[in-house]
This record gives sequence, C-alpha cells and structure tokens, in this order.
Amino acid sequence: MLAYATLGTKDLQKAAAFYDAVLAPLGATRMMEEPDYYIAWANSEQGAGLGITYPFNKEAATVGNGTMVALQGNSREQVDAVYAKALELGATDEGAPGQRWPGFYAAYFRDLDGNKLNCCYMGE
Repeated sequence: MLAYATLGTKDLQKAAAFYDAVLAPLGATRMMEEPDYYIAWANSEQGAGLGITYPFNKEAATVGNGTMVALQGNSREQVDAVYAKALELGATDEGAPGQRWPGFYAAYFRDLDGNKLNCCYMGE
C-alpha cells in the first residue's frame, strides 16, 4: 500500500550521508536524486522508498507531531544494525531495540533533523 514516504531536511547533503549509511544494512541505495532538492532510497524497484527533501514551499523543515516512518528489517540483527548506525551518526534514541509484543521487534530513533523513525522486524 505504501509507495514512499518523504521527510523534510534543513541540510540535504548532511542528511544524505546519514541515510546512505543508515539504510545500507537494509540493502537500500539511492534510486532517485535531484541534488539541490531531494534524494530517495529503496531496496527494490517494487518496494516502498524513503526520500528526504527541502520543503517545496521554501519554509523551514519541521517535525510532525505523531509522525513516524517505519523501516522494515528482515531480522532482529538488521534492526539492531540500523539503530546502532543511526546513533553512531548522531541520531537520538527514542527506544532501544527490543521485543515490543510477540512477533514485533523494533528500535526507535530521530534523525539529524528530528524526524522520528523506527526499524522493525515482524516475526519470531
């Protein structure tokens, strides 16, 4: 159902370096890019993507209250790797990796612009 999600940024190149590294454990690479406006990543041509952009209205990028993007991991180890890489690169902790309920393992963090994300694995 989800085609892609886009997050605003104040510094496209700094955010791009962050997401290049954070999304690498998920096998995601840049799939679309307009260097002065946006960059998007995906790990397949058919799957959902994640983009970062300067806001179209030229106003400051802000964080949505209650807004979060969930990244799909293929294992608990992949969730742990994404979370660790995000924190290593300056993300802030919003919930360490762990079992949230049976069949749902997740870790939560905020990127360099304050956008909230999680990486989750659904399975035992």
